[in-house]
Amino acid sequence: MSTEVKVAIIYYSATGSTYQLALAVEEGAKGAGAHTRLREVEELAPKEAIATNQGWAAHRKMTQHIATATLADLEWADAIIFGTPTRFGLPAAQLKQFIDRTGKLWSQGKLANKIASSFSSSGTAHGGQETTITALNNVFYHWGAIIVPPGYLDPVQFQVGNPYGVSYTSNNGSVPPDEIALAAARFQGRRVAEVAARFASSLAPVAH
Repeated sequence: MSTEVKVAIIYYSATGSTYQLALAVEEGAKGAGAHTRLREVEELAPKEAIATNQGWAAHRKMTQHIATATLADLEWADAIIFGTPTRFGLPAAQLKQFIDRTGKLWSQGKLANKIASSFSSSGTAHGGQETTITALNNVFYHWGAIIVPPGYLDPVQFQVGNPYGVSYTSNNGSVPPDEIALAAARFQGRRVAEVAARFASSLAPVAH
């Protein structure tokens, strides 16, 4: 990739499924030569609620080293990839709360022309994975961002079956993403980084 681009992977994960996908997305973006920031949005649930779920509590402890996402990460990035479990077919409240804070950047046009993509996970099959991704696309439309889906542009996409963005059914957090889902996540990260690089190159001034 001739132009090094900056890719922010910003996600929320309760028990770790979306986190595992986020790591693979970052791996794919790095493989394409991108500089990355992996960030988790702020947790909103009270500690008492988290403690009642062993998987949730264990994941929170395991990922304490992950930096918390800030608006500066969005401004820094050439490309933004959101990841979230689905909540009734919509993004998790934690990610939505972060998005709701972007009004100032939006009003200043600082989110326009960013390359944007998203991925999801759900506890059950057909649990809202695609509607969650398309709900995030509504945000990107308002920002004036440029949505880049994985489509069916790699053989793994015909196995994972979701052209909107990588998704995975975790059986309520008990089954980690399989190699097909992780390969699709790596492809999505790579594709976003490559498209962002092409776009950045087209905007670069021509040397005389």
